Formats: sequence, C-alpha cells, structure tokens
Amino acid sequence: MTAHALNLDFSNRPVEAGPIPLAGLTRAQLRDVLVEHAGVDEKKAKMRADQLWRWIYHYGVTSFDEMTNISKDLRKVLEEKFTLARAEIVERLVSVDGTRKYLIRFAPGVEVETVFIPDVARSGALCVSSQVGCTLTCTFCHTGTQKLVRNLTAAEIAQQVMIARDDLAEWPTSNEDRKITNIVFMGMGEPLYNLDHVSDAIDVISDNEGMAIGRRRITVSTSGVVPKIGELGERTRTMLAISLHATNDELRNELVPLNKKYPLDQLMEAIRAYPDLGNSKRVTFEYVMLKGVNDSPAEARALVKLLKGVPAKINLIPFNPWPDSPYECSDWDTIETFADIVNRAGYASPIRTPRGRDIFAACGQLKSESVKQRASERRKAERAGETP
Repeated sequence: MTAHALNLDFSNRPVEAGPIPLAGLTRAQLRDVLVEHAGVDEKKAKMRADQLWRWIYHYGVTSFDEMTNISKDLRKVLEEKFTLARAEIVERLVSVDGTRKYLIRFAPGVEVETVFIPDVARSGALCVSSQVGCTLTCTFCHTGTQKLVRNLTAAEIAQQVMIARDDLAEWPTSNEDRKITNIVFMGMGEPLYNLDHVSDAIDVISDNEGMAIGRRRITVSTSGVVPKIGELGERTRTMLAISLHATNDELRNELVPLNKKYPLDQLMEAIRAYPDLGNSKRVTFEYVMLKGVNDSPAEARALVKLLKGVPAKINLIPFNPWPDSPYECSDWDTIETFADIVNRAGYASPIRTPRGRDIFAACGQLKSESVKQRASERRKAERAGETP
C-alpha cells in the first residue's frame, strides 16, 4: 500500500467529512476548532475549551449531553459539528496474567497495538505506540519487520490512553486506586522520529486538569536517535529509556542498525547531557537477553563499564519469541549470573517478568496487521479452522 505523508500537523490535515473528533486534541487545537467550526467567539474560546477539556479528559464523557455547565444551544452545535467517539477497538485480548492488548484502528490501514500491564511494581503501565510500523529493523523485534505506514498524531496517541481507561473504568480521574499509573512509549515505532506529536500527546496526558499522569511517570524509549534526545528532555521533562542490547558497536550495529548512524560514544554523550539527570531521574537501559549473543559475563562487565557515571537502571528482558524469529532466549541461570554482576557494581538490574506472551503482547512482539491481512480476520479464520 502507499505510505501516508508524514506531515501530520493538525492545522495542515485535510478536513474529513463528518463530525470532527475532539478526543485527544490539545488545548490549542480545541480552541481553534471551536472558533473555526462552532462559531465560538475568540474571546470566549479559551473558557469554552477549558470547559470541554475537563469533561473530555477528567470525566471521560462520550456524550455532549453530559456537559451540564454548557448551554443547550451550544451543546446542540457541538453535537452537529464534533464527536467524542473513540477510535475503533478491532480486537481486545486478555492474557492469563491479566495483561490486556488492544488492536486499535484509527483509519483504514492505520492500526496499532496498545498494551496494559497490571501490577508492575505496585503500579499499572500502559505501553503506547507512536507510529504504525517502524523504520528501524532491529533484528530481535517483531515490530521492526513491519514497514512504516505513518506517524500517529498526538490525538491518536492520547486516545490510546483514553481507550484503555474506558476499558478499565478509570473515569473520572482520581489519585486513589488507579490502574494506569505509568505510561511507557515502548510500543510500535520510534518516538523520537515523531517527537512533535509525542510531545503534544504528553502535554495532553500529563495535564493536571485532565488525565493527570505526571511527567515523572511517563517514560519515552528510544533506540538512540541522538540529535533528538536532548530535545526530548527539554520539551517533555519525561523519563528516558534507551533500547541498548549491546555494549560494543560491532554487535549493536547488527542488533540495532541505527547504531551505524549514531554509535555508542555519541549515544552515551547525549545520555549524559539529558536534562535533570540524577539519582531521582535515572535512565532506564533496556537489554534483551539473547542466547549466545549478548549474555556472557564478559558482556555484563562491559555493560557496567559503559554505564560508568550514569545514574541508571538496567532492565534485563528475557527474549520474547515470535514466529520465525532468529534468536532464542538466554537460559535463566545465564540471566541471573548476568544480573548478579550488574547488581554487584551498584546498578539495579531487575529481570523483567515476561507478560502477555500468550497474546503476543510482550516486549518486542507488537505488530499490527494493517499492512497485511487484518489481524481480526486472520484470527477468526484460525479459530474457525480455515486457512486465512
């Protein structure tokens, strides 16, 4: 299929037929559409947008009739011009361990997977996607086998959080007994290749008058887009994660081909310059454990040396297999030996418990079927015993 253009600024997008979706828009976008499409006076647009903001993002309403502090006349106009409907959930799967995976369709051929992981260190993490497909072709990652379709807009990123909160009955926003406490940009795509929309989405998600998920509870993971790392920190003030997986350029060139463009010395220099870095704001390094590839004690010692002086936590990730993947997961004893070496050097190195493997929701397994046959059609055919 033909790839969509990547210029996805809201102001430059063509106006589609039908009501304009409001769920996921930034404050500025809400003001603009109220003036342009609802005839709201510019002097009152900010107040009206603030009212809508709270109904949409604090209460999570899906009907304008619920907006009781807005006049009936304006609600009628809003009903005619706009919609609060969410994107379509094509498929919702629940793992035996409670992990939930949503296949979400934003437009024909534009589908992503979003994963909710409950009970992660007494919190619940939602793994969101920033692109449909990916350009990076990391050899251990299933998503990397799907070509990039396009970037997601800020609204489409924010809607992933809203859809999960719908499913988990998380409205209105409360500071008590939350299920989704953390957001991780570790789904499909490279967030720093879509930084404008990722930054706007974080503004929506973190706003205290809406979903109110603090920036210190939002982590953006990158494979190492060096020129954008500092900009990410300045614009979003979120936590940083690095998809590392190797301690030398030769191996990392193979596992993470982006390393050929931005080698480890450049990557580490950018990490050390990340804004507000310190013991209370450590960098998370993700390290997938590949049998016989990067899991030796020598590699563990090299990792300690590479990270010297960087406030860091290392997540050791048992490799999650996918069909025709070229790697195997390291043996458990090997992983524990690796972790012990890193721990003795003073770095926290938890071994991530694989979650959602039975529904292909684990780290590195996400891949929508929008470029091929729709996932829902394929799985229905499998359940019916047919050949898709």
